[in-house]
Amino acid sequence: MKGLLKNLGLILIVIGAIILVCCAFVGNVNDNAILGTSIALVVVGLISYIIINKRITD
Repeated sequence: MKGLLKNLGLILIVIGAIILVCCAFVGNVNDNAILGTSIALVVVGLISYIIINKRITD
């Protein structure tokens, strides 16, 4: 469980990046809701990655 929690930030960043790549391939880059959600996932993932890895040490 600690390993999954440690990688939670990276998982959120990857999910946000996959959403952005899928939107670019489909050509749906004008939908602000999808783009806002994906950038929010990337930012929250980055912040959680920093905070969680400062708190959890093996």
